[in-house]
Amino acid sequence: MLETEELRKTFGTGKVALDRVSFAVRPGEMFGFVGANGAGKTTTMRIVMGVLQADAGEVRWKGGPLGFAERRRFGYMPEERGLYQKMRVAEQIDYFGRLHGLSPAASRKATAELVERLGLTERTKDAVESLSLGNQQRVQLAVALVHDPDVLILDEPFSGLDPIAVDALAEALRERARGGVPVIFSSHQLDLVERLCDSVGIISAGRMVASGTVDELRAAEGRKLRVVVADPTPGWADGLPGELTVEGGRDVLVTTEDDDQRVLRAAVSAGRVEHFGVERSTLTEIFKEAVA
Repeated sequence: MLETEELRKTFGTGKVALDRVSFAVRPGEMFGFVGANGAGKTTTMRIVMGVLQADAGEVRWKGGPLGFAERRRFGYMPEERGLYQKMRVAEQIDYFGRLHGLSPAASRKATAELVERLGLTERTKDAVESLSLGNQQRVQLAVALVHDPDVLILDEPFSGLDPIAVDALAEALRERARGGVPVIFSSHQLDLVERLCDSVGIISAGRMVASGTVDELRAAEGRKLRVVVADPTPGWADGLPGELTVEGGRDVLVTTEDDDQRVLRAAVSAGRVEHFGVERSTLTEIFKEAVA
């Protein structure tokens, strides 16, 4: 398990970048790290990878301290992509494999497997600078995967990708997670995080404001009932808690009222009920509430 405990980081201006950031990612778990620009996601990832040093707090791997030898077994995809633009695709992946300590034969084998797995077979001899953004992202992911890492840490891996490239990268991450690898990635695409991740951490102004599985975060938000009434009698929802809006001549009430039958009786007496059911909060709604 990868854990951060009470990470704190300030920069020279006195700005607090991280304020007691703690979370844990278990083997085979995909952890979505979400927050606005400047919230502290990249700083946290850089501390985990040893690029930055925390002022206080600790990063642990398998219950012990995290050092150079352990980090060498991590796969990292930085926000600022680190590819050599003039280098050809296959030789670049192979080069990074050798930097991670693979033998020439093992590096070539891993490169060939990743090129095929990530749909880069036709581009192996092309310079990186000639590739589309999506294909460059695939190469960057291959570089992070080539040494069969124990942990994957990816900073905005889906940024700017088309849906086909998103699906290809997502399946590659799922495959690693199924093999027991903890996967951490940051993203502003909350629908994608909700679809892929087992657990989520929401960071705001350097502080973790919510964490847990999506279902746990939904439960913390509380239960909401959504009712749609066509051609309603004015004032039918008076006295019921929640928010009433009008959409296309229909009243839409989202309420936290616990007595379903009371709400249903009021709706039926007011007009034609077109929808009546419990509404699940989206991760976007949970995020907005958590950072408010």
